[in-house]
Amino acid sequence: MARALIIGAGIAGPVVAMALQKAGFESTVYEAYERTADGVGAFMNIAPNGLDAADCLGLADLVRKVGFDTPGMAFYRHDGRRLSGDIPFDLVRGTGNTTVERSDLYIALRTEAERRGIPIEYGRRIVDARRDGGTVRAEFADGTRAEGDLLIGADGLHSRVREIIDPAAPRPRYVGVLNAWGFVPDYPSGEAPGIIRMFFGRHCFFMYTQAPGGELRWYANPPQAVRPDPAALRGGEAWRSELLELVRADRMPVADIIRATPELPAPFLNCDLPSLTRWHRDGMVVIGDAAHAASPTSGSGASITMEDAVVLAKCLRDQPGTDQAFRAFERARRARVEAVVAQGKRNIEGNLSGGVRAALRNYFIARTFRKPQVDGKRTLWMHEHHIDWDGPVTVGAAG
Repeated sequence: MARALIIGAGIAGPVVAMALQKAGFESTVYEAYERTADGVGAFMNIAPNGLDAADCLGLADLVRKVGFDTPGMAFYRHDGRRLSGDIPFDLVRGTGNTTVERSDLYIALRTEAERRGIPIEYGRRIVDARRDGGTVRAEFADGTRAEGDLLIGADGLHSRVREIIDPAAPRPRYVGVLNAWGFVPDYPSGEAPGIIRMFFGRHCFFMYTQAPGGELRWYANPPQAVRPDPAALRGGEAWRSELLELVRADRMPVADIIRATPELPAPFLNCDLPSLTRWHRDGMVVIGDAAHAASPTSGSGASITMEDAVVLAKCLRDQPGTDQAFRAFERARRARVEAVVAQGKRNIEGNLSGGVRAALRNYFIARTFRKPQVDGKRTLWMHEHHIDWDGPVTVGAAG
């Protein structure tokens, strides 16, 4: 039985380990951080296509259990006026969207992988890897080594495996905005829970969604044209004041939500990774954010990561060798994932539009979702993707 070394235990790592297990492979997952890092991170949305991929491995119900149902979305102008009604996500896949805390999802996926007999080793930060004959050898910062038949880099946006495969690989691209977020334990919004409500402010995009129990989670994209030093970003009251100034001129519920947030975490950089020249080399391959990170604004980063994991396992199952499987994986995935990354960048540009461009954006949103069963379905093209576990892998199109 072939053995895989999987680097990274975020989302991609545990999911690809479980997919490989279903395909008949053994694997060990190596995570750079200790378990104490599990509480780090904001929240995310798992879209219908992500739940579809998870369902191939019997994981969809687990994802839904640790999150809450967000069945639709709605758009608003800076003055609080609606641009659309509630647009259901189940237009394309017959299922809704799930909102989940990032750390809760990490823990649930790792726990399930270990329950299925997949070992996860913590505090194992990869520093180098190479192929020697038919074996891939990985070296870790603590001086330990591991050997396998292949190595999968599921180590995220700042992937070390990506650098090992191609030292000239591009670095993540800062896209001109920050990711701000917050959590309000109980907020009396007076609105139906579960809808992702998106506001196009004059100076800052803002969205929020509320769980059935009253907890409210929000996310914003404060613009900052010059890439700041990530180490210099701070949360707290000074950051609260900056955010409130950005939305001061808008007539939206945003300012009240920011004021009601007990603690404001520090923002982080909004980055993507549009395209790599090399996804694989010498028995090593990258998947998920390590290969094609989409801005969080796309709303699909975690979902296409889950797709990657399932498709890679199918390629390894169906192809006669590792190198052939990696080539098949890249052919199947490149067009689609790069289209999702590009859409995320366009979303940011649209969110930042002002003047005539903002008026045009609002007009087209209102027109598109006037008949969501028709035009809305095409707009939600990212969510249409379906994976048949038992069928052959096919070359993917952008949509």
